[in-house]
Amino acid sequence: MDRMQDSHASHEAHLLVVDDEPNIRDLLASSLRFAGFEVTTAADGNGALHGVDAADPDLIVLDVMLPDMDGFTVARRLRERDITTPILFLTARDDMADKVQGLTVGGDDYVTKPFGLEEVVARIRAILRRTNGTADEDDGVVRVADLILDEDAHEVHRSGVDVELSPTEFKLLRYLMLNAGRVVSKAQILDHVWEYDWNGDAAIVESYISYLRRKVDQIEGQDGRTVAPLIQTRRGVGYMLREPKGE
Repeated sequence: MDRMQDSHASHEAHLLVVDDEPNIRDLLASSLRFAGFEVTTAADGNGALHGVDAADPDLIVLDVMLPDMDGFTVARRLRERDITTPILFLTARDDMADKVQGLTVGGDDYVTKPFGLEEVVARIRAILRRTNGTADEDDGVVRVADLILDEDAHEVHRSGVDVELSPTEFKLLRYLMLNAGRVVSKAQILDHVWEYDWNGDAAIVESYISYLRRKVDQIEGQDGRTVAPLIQTRRGVGYMLREPKGE
């Protein structure tokens, strides 16, 4: 896994491509190099784990079906080690349950085989844009009620309790907080958070809203009391984050 020390200066990003099929792995690697990325490859789950340690990639392109352990297990083990490297899953199974499982264990996006190389590149760049913390005028600390999001430190606190979020969950929460008191549609969320519209697959928004509710709205604060829900659904319209009335 040779890697030049100054690789980031000459490449858009460093990717780890993990697939047990040599033809797909080689095609992906050569195509992504042509697109301007530095690429390291691995053929199985253990190779992926070693590759992350050795190469410290900016993003992992991870096949779900691997000979020693599935991609979901690889992702889970990385997240258990507090490794937050973004993950794009590749799978031959076009099943929403698989898609949701991949995102639940810490994945950031999902491409179903057979896929177009342009689609893979577009998804990779969209993930990198939303996880690299591009600075703008909205950077800083955002507060709504007892919920605090610190953009610079990439930290979230609710009622004095630390809240651990994936990069995509963090960006979704930030978008909701910046639009506090205003209903945002699923289409707006897809456009601003994912920056690539999943071909209109709004179900992924519902899944991520559910994850956020568990982590932000269904916890106990430092005082031991369950916090008041902030994320609200406007059926047929979208979602809104606002301070609870009477609190």
